[in-house]
Formats: sequence, C-alpha cells, structure tokens
Amino acid sequence: MTKKIHLIAAARPNFMKIAPLWRAMSGGSDLLDPVLIHTGQHYDKNMSDVFFEDLGLPAPDVHLGVGGGSHAQQTAGVLLKYEDLCLQQRPDLVLVVGDVNATMATSLVAAKLHIPVAHVEAGLRSRDRTMPEEINRLMTDAIADLLFTPSPDADANLLGEGVAAGKIHLVGNIMIDSLVRSIEKARDLGAFKAFGVQSGEFGVVTLHRPSNVDDPATLEKIFNVLTAVPMPLLFPVHPRTRAVMERNDLVARCGLDASQVQLIEPLGYYQFMNLVLHSRMILTDSGGLQEETTYLGIPCLTMRPNTERPVTIEQGTNELATVETLADQVQRIVEGKWKQGRIPDLWDGRTAPRIVKVLEDYLA
Repeated sequence: MTKKIHLIAAARPNFMKIAPLWRAMSGGSDLLDPVLIHTGQHYDKNMSDVFFEDLGLPAPDVHLGVGGGSHAQQTAGVLLKYEDLCLQQRPDLVLVVGDVNATMATSLVAAKLHIPVAHVEAGLRSRDRTMPEEINRLMTDAIADLLFTPSPDADANLLGEGVAAGKIHLVGNIMIDSLVRSIEKARDLGAFKAFGVQSGEFGVVTLHRPSNVDDPATLEKIFNVLTAVPMPLLFPVHPRTRAVMERNDLVARCGLDASQVQLIEPLGYYQFMNLVLHSRMILTDSGGLQEETTYLGIPCLTMRPNTERPVTIEQGTNELATVETLADQVQRIVEGKWKQGRIPDLWDGRTAPRIVKVLEDYLA
C-alpha cells in the first residue's frame, strides 16, 4: 500500500527543493505517492509558474491560494486552509522545506493532527531572531519527526537544542540536486547576451530581505555602493524590492545608470542560472545563492550581518558584506585574490534519493 506524502511549496526557493524530491518519489519509489501542495506565497508567473515549468514540476495537485500579506496573515491563512485539506485528505507524512511561513504553518497543522513531519534543510541557524525565517526554522525543527540536514553544523545545532540523534539525518544539500540536473542546459542558454554583457565580466545582484529593502534609507545606501562597482551589474528585481524603489523614487535619487546597474524583471530558473554561471561575482541576501555559488566556485558577497549557512563561508566562496566593506571585497574579486573554496561533502546532486530511502524505511 502506497503512502501519501504532502510536498509543501510556497515560494521560489521551495520549488527548487521540492522538484528533485517529487522526481525521486514519483519515478523511483513504489511506496511513496507524492502530492504537490502549493500554498501560494509566490503566485504570479515570474515568481511561480515559470519555475514549475523550468524544473519539470507538474501543476500542483492542490493550490491553497493564500497569497501575500503580513506574516500573521500568511501564517493564519495557511493554518486554516491546510487544516481543512488534511481533514479531508489526510496524508501519511508532511514534508516541508526551507524556512518560509508556510513551512512552519503546515508543520504545526500536521503535528497537531498527529501526522509525521519531515523537514528538509533542518538545523540551519543564523542566531538572529529578528529574522522571521529563524523563528520558522526553530519552530519547525522543534516539532518535526525527521530532520534532514545539509551539513554537519546543522546536526550540531539540533543536538545542542536537545533533538534526539535518531531523528537527525545528514543527507546533503537538496538545492544542489536541482543545480546539477540543470547546469549544462543553463550554461548553454546565452541569456546573459541579451543584456549586452560579456561572460565573466559582470556581476549579478539579488536583494529581497526586509533588513535590506524595507527601509528606503538602507536600500539607498546599497544602491550608492552598487553604482561604484567596477563592472556592469544585472539586478533581477524582486517585487518587494521594486515596490520600495518606486514609492521612494530611488532610481532617480541614486542616479542608477542602466549601463552600470540594469534593473530587470525576475527570471525563470534556467535564465537566472545562466546569468549566475557566466558571472564574475554575486551580490545577494539569498540563502540559496550562497550555496549555489559555493558549488560553482563563484565569489559571493552576502549583504547580511550573519548567515544560517556558515559552511559556505568556512568551506565555500562566500563572505558576509556591508556597505562599508563592499568596495574592498569587490576589488579583491577584480584582482583575482578571492578564496577558492571547495564543495562540501554530500553536495553531490544525490540528496533526494537519500531522503527517499530514509522516508521509505520510516514509513514501511
């Protein structure tokens, strides 16, 4: 008898983590029956539909349609709608990924209905509780039955919080599964050429964290630094960031010149990874890009005071950056003085099959 597994996805980073799991279950397991649940945090074509198409995911089996709103509104909406779904179509296990509001909300629903919860990317900690994602990580890991970790530091965090060792499974980085599958196709696309830049001679910028973009004064400081970077920059602008920019006329105030910083729409997975693969450097506040650049050996500057992925700094090509340090760090990249880094253990594109094996043993 097959076991019904709810795969929970809410936002773009979730889709990249769910896709290899869906494939591993639907094509490689006689026991596990994956049911794809889209809660709706990212819901327009550029932020959702294109990623489903690029990653080879089918249309969601269920779309809860919760959409945007405040953290409380998103969480409450998922709690109500997902509880209704579980009462009507009870799964045998709920699998959540990452650290968005839906990750925590669906885990809470499942735990209270006595449905086992598995968390992929468990144990990551920034030690910064001003980040809503940190609260989501802590709460999800506290109630999960299976905790799938990407690196040994995550294991150590969970053990230090009193999680039973038998619940913890070091399986590697699920993001790298999607990257390994798509790297050749993405590299050959040539999407970067549409922006008039040369391979290896431009940087890519992504910014969406509230600490960087919600305060227009902070965002203005970042833009002022970007205008001085000695290479062209391509900046796919997140809807959250664009809204702040437009409300405060930051393009004009900062003198953003399209020849230096090109503001472009969010891209599909393959198009975006084409930019990354041909870039000289990445400037970001995204968690996933810290991992992808470490695998690819591309210099990464993370505009945050901390990271829940310290392995990307200790072993990889990532460094934390501020508006004060950015110029010197970029100069080291330009001069070829950036650290080389290495690929962490188990970041090999085979994380999904390892997770499926643990799930099968647990549910058999």
